[in-house]
Amino acid sequence: SAQNKMMRAVTAFKKSIKLSFTKEIMLLSVTTAYTGLELTFFSGVYGTCIGAVNRFGSEEKSLIGLSGIFIGVGEILGGGLFGLLSKNNRFGRNPVVMLGIIVHFIAFYLIFFNMPNDAPIAPMEGTDRVAYMIPSKEVAVFCSFLLGLGDSCFNTQLLSILGFLYSEDSAPAFAIFKFVQSICAAVAFFYSNYFLLQWQLLIMVVVGFFGTITFFTVEWEAAAALAARGSDYSSI
Repeated sequence: SAQNKMMRAVTAFKKSIKLSFTKEIMLLSVTTAYTGLELTFFSGVYGTCIGAVNRFGSEEKSLIGLSGIFIGVGEILGGGLFGLLSKNNRFGRNPVVMLGIIVHFIAFYLIFFNMPNDAPIAPMEGTDRVAYMIPSKEVAVFCSFLLGLGDSCFNTQLLSILGFLYSEDSAPAFAIFKFVQSICAAVAFFYSNYFLLQWQLLIMVVVGFFGTITFFTVEWEAAAALAARGSDYSSI
């Protein structure tokens, strides 16, 4: 009945509120917040930056579509590689997350050198400014691929660890994951209209660094709990 559905919805909401104050969820929320910030960056901000650089010539607008394609290629490649082939990985999730943050840091470094700082807030006419190198189309598209690849590393491992830690009642945990990610994505969309590119990159570097550390902490505790029960770590 409608009343039973409402009761179940209220119960799930209460579980989510209670779960959000646990140690594991609070630590993983930092990592989730980073995925929300970089989701906004590669899905909205970076394409705007590419389209605003007049140095790309008449192809600047077509590069936006090409950038989206390479982001998708990175997502598919990373999702298939780390989501399907890492089921029997005896080293756990930490190496994949470490790869993801390294890939993103490389992308942020190249974007910082390739894109002018005023690109996110440039007027409709675009910007003629130059960063620390002449804007390169190849570097811009390569960064798109790196952004997609790094994002797939974080998302596959976050979903994996949430499913492992809360296998009995995963709905509240995944609700918190989407809530935190969506809130941070909205915040990033708001400040992207006002902050220069360098500050947006700095925010993601700081949050990504601490998000990686908090993910490692939760993963190590999960591995320790498995070892205490005598289970094989590859089952994580």
